[in-house]
Order: sequence, then structure tokens, then C-alpha cells
Amino acid sequence: MKTLLLKDNEQDILKAAEILKNGGLVGMPTETVYGLGANALNPQAVAKIFKAKGRPMDNPLIVHISCFEDIEKFNLVSEIPDKAKILAENFWPGPITVILKKGSLVPDEVSAGLDTVAIRYPNHKTANKLIKMAELPIAAPSANLSGSPSPTTAQHVINDLNGRIDAVIDGGICDVGLESTVITLAQDPPKLLRPGGITLEMLESVIGKVLVDNAVLNKLEDNAKPASPGMKYKHYSPKANVIILKANDEDFVDFINCNKSEEIAAICYDEDTAKLNVKKYSLGKKEDLEKHAHNLFEILREIDLNKTIKTVYSRCPETKGVGMAVYNRLIRAAGFEVKNLEKS
Repeated sequence: MKTLLLKDNEQDILKAAEILKNGGLVGMPTETVYGLGANALNPQAVAKIFKAKGRPMDNPLIVHISCFEDIEKFNLVSEIPDKAKILAENFWPGPITVILKKGSLVPDEVSAGLDTVAIRYPNHKTANKLIKMAELPIAAPSANLSGSPSPTTAQHVINDLNGRIDAVIDGGICDVGLESTVITLAQDPPKLLRPGGITLEMLESVIGKVLVDNAVLNKLEDNAKPASPGMKYKHYSPKANVIILKANDEDFVDFINCNKSEEIAAICYDEDTAKLNVKKYSLGKKEDLEKHAHNLFEILREIDLNKTIKTVYSRCPETKGVGMAVYNRLIRAAGFEVKNLEKS
């Protein structure tokens, strides 16, 4: 299969829509990361996503729509609770996925056999145009090989999936840089399953109490079934071994400089760069959490380009605001390996 690199114009988006209608796979830009799309109502097309990515079949997908009315139009859910309408009014279109009890037309391949389905209305003109032109909901996880850092450019998609998918639309660099927030309304109170650009604080400001799933900041139990993408498996990982250092500013720098080697690199803040004597990749200024989110996956992919790097020591983000989302991705990139240098 030859993967077509399509332009972000009417003619090429229409070509991508036809590929989806015919059961093919298309990499599409969104405001979060690039998604790998298939017709969400076609189980054979959806199955191709798992094969192309090497994705475990028990990892559910997100269904993308182009307007709120698509939920009823395509019979995606069995009921729409009031809190779903409130979230939609406040955050859709945008980087948030809402899990609801699924409707009769949603294939088990999309929901990984669960009785729920994840729905998202992206805030990206190209993604929305593609969904409208295809005239169908699009199931789409991130457009990368399973376990590797999520793609934030079309070139990232090509690097991972060239020859495995039909096409990718080059819509430039993604604005947010991390996957969407995932919240389930299939229980009460609602529960945050994956943090993202729409923070816990923002959610609670409009619908009240929201629980945080233990797997957001910790490893999911081995026998547990993931209710959301990105919960169970080691994710977002470069080829180098990532270790998170829980340390103050001085101890972080001292520990890394004591281990000076061409095989070591650091994921740090701008304030650290002049003090470090190893290859370094800055997330941005220490307090700029949105910048950290935007830069993280680009950094993890850039690290992969340096074949000499074997170990990467990373700053440990705070788990407030968007920092929770950055920590959630980093802890999985590190395979949950955290070294605590803080003095008790």
C-alpha cells in the first residue's frame, strides 16, 4: 500500500472522505494530535486501525463527530444525560471526549466490547470538514504505532505508518499537543479517565464533583479492563529508557550532571538548560504548563532521532491543571519508573 500525503484543501479532503466511505484509513489532523480515522459504523474498517497500529483489541476507540446532532443521527448512544449537554455547551467543539452508554449501531470493535462509547467533537476545521464530507462518524485513535509518542505533525504519521494506511492529510502542527480529556458519564458522579487540555478544575466548574480514576496517575491493575484509551498500556515511549526524577531544582541538575554521558539526556525546563552538562530538551518555562503539553510529544520524538541516547531523565510535572495531563503521559512513557530524590 502506498500512503498518500494529502494537502489541506477541499479537493484532497474530499479524496480522504471517499477513502473513508470505501473502508480505508486516513490520518487526520485535530487540535490535539493526529488521529487515524475509519468509518466508525463499519467493523471491518475499524479492525484495520488495530492492525495498522499494532494496537491491542481491548483498547477502545474514540468516535469523532462534526456536530452534537450527529449523536442522535447515527444512533451512537442510548441516552444523553443532562451533564453531557452541559459539557457540550461549555467545551464542544474542543479537546474533550465524553463516554456514554452506547447505541445499537456502534460496533464492538469500537467499544472494545464495553457497553459504552467515547464521543468527541473536535475543534479543527479540517477534521470537521472531513467528517461532514464523509457523512459518517469517524473512529480514530492517535495515528502512531501503538506505544510510541503520539503524532503532532503529518510527518510523524508518515514516519510511523507509511505503507500501513491509505492517506494522511497534512494540516500542520497540532495546537494542544496532547490527546483529549476523557470523562465518563456512565456513572455518577462522573469520573475523569484521562486528563487533557480541559482540566479537572474546568470540568468541576460546570458539572460539580468529578472523581479521578486511580489509573490517571498510577498503573492500571494488570487484570483490569481499560474504560478509555491510554489507561492500561505503556504509551508514548521513545526507544530510550525514560526515568522521571522527583527532585527540587538543584538536586535535579546535580543528579544528572553527576551522570554525564553521551548516552544520557534530560527533559527539563528553560531555567535548567544553562546548568545541565548533557543533551537537553526543554518543555518550556517552569510555570508554563500549556507549553509543556504542546511540546512533550515533539520532544519524545526528537529524542528518538538521536541514536546515542539510551536514558532520559525527566522533570516531574505538578499534577495541577494541565500539569496532570503532562504527568499522565510522562509516567506512561517512563513505564511508571519514578526516582524520588526528595528528602523526607
